[in-house]
Amino acid sequence: MDSTRRRLLAGSGTLGLASLAGCSALDFALGNESLSFEADRAIVAASTLAESRYSESQQTTETITRTFEAGGQRREVDVTNKISEYDRGFSILGQEYRWATFTVLSTPKVELLGEAFNPVADMSTDDLVALIQDRYDQLGNVDRDSTRSVDHLGDSVEVVRYRAEGRFTEADIELELTLHITNAVPVGEDFVVCFGVHPRRIDDTDAINALLGGVKHTA
Repeated sequence: MDSTRRRLLAGSGTLGLASLAGCSALDFALGNESLSFEADRAIVAASTLAESRYSESQQTTETITRTFEAGGQRREVDVTNKISEYDRGFSILGQEYRWATFTVLSTPKVELLGEAFNPVADMSTDDLVALIQDRYDQLGNVDRDSTRSVDHLGDSVEVVRYRAEGRFTEADIELELTLHITNAVPVGEDFVVCFGVHPRRIDDTDAINALLGGVKHTA
């Protein structure tokens, strides 16, 4: 995968913070031990990929340290997110680029002493898109376009489509883009967020819908 595409479209794992590991919430609140949360991975089923033009590009694990307050105490917590990325190629002037992407983020709920601390739970798709836009200065002029309902993780969820512009520096190309993004969907002890990005010159809405329908949580 080329580094520029990853700078533009990947890295969403830092948006949020499943399974409790290492010690109890009481130990954490009392300051006796550290606490770690790790998400279970969410992926697109192989059968769905086999019927699509997308293929797995990479799976990554990202651990970050956050500071939370619980029971009047401030503690550092290690949070591990799982990111699964998929892409497909398309041609511009006879050259193939793999700039059509689909990303699945699984991030822990992070619940301590009855309180939830993962900010993604309360974020709208506008909030999530703004976070993505803040991280990548090649992505701009993002405007909400439309909404639709899609079968995803055993339920009907709303998917919001946005129009945007992106610059791909290694090819010196500016493209009009389409973004598709879901709200955080609770699954077990995690939240799952999905987003797809592709050039507007190709309409991959049906493909994105199929990929969303094929997402499964591995817990």
